[in-house]
Parts: sequence; C-alpha cells; structure tokens
Amino acid sequence: MDKFLVLYNAPVSVVDEWTKKPAEERKGEESKMQDAWQKWMSANAKNMVDKGAGVGKPKRVSSSGVADARNDIMLYEIVQADSHDAATKLFQGHPHLGIPQATIEIMPLRAMGSM
Repeated sequence: MDKFLVLYNAPVSVVDEWTKKPAEERKGEESKMQDAWQKWMSANAKNMVDKGAGVGKPKRVSSSGVADARNDIMLYEIVQADSHDAATKLFQGHPHLGIPQATIEIMPLRAMGSM
C-alpha cells in the first residue's frame, strides 16, 4: 500500500469568524463534529498510518529571513491506500467538510531519492 499525506484546510477568515462566536454556541457544534470524526476514524482505522495532529501557527522561512505567518492548514495525518484515487475516496463526505469552505488535500508521499 502507498502512503499519503492528508492536509485538512479551512480558510483563516472562516476560523476567525468561528472563534468570535460565543463558546456555548460553538460547544454543541464542536461536540457533534467530534463524534462524527470519531466514527469516521473508527470506520477507517485500517488505513491510518499516523493519526496526525492539529497544527499551530506557522513561521515562514525565506531568503529574507523568518516571519510569523498564517495559512489554512488545520490538521494533518498519514494514511495508506492502494492508490491515490482510493485514498481520496476515503475522505468523501468526511466530517471536516462540514466547516464552510473547508477542503482536504491528499498527496502521495515519496522518499526523497525518488522525486
């Protein structure tokens, strides 16, 4: 089986608006999404290589130096599947897509020598 990097994205503006909502309003929706996510994880456990984690605020390194940055990446994980198409099918209807304008990117992982 091949391995794939999965990036869970949501626009920074959507996340900013979400954090402005009262905590009690967010709590119910977050709980519902967490439950759906756990069900998805259980149903797809055999494909999980690294269950990943949430990501924090990035630092961007360039030839000009280092700067604080923002991007749309919220979480990552690594899955395995027989093909790129098979990997993408795992994520159709994923609970993360309930976030407005959210996307999930699935990319094949290749050893550095094979690029």
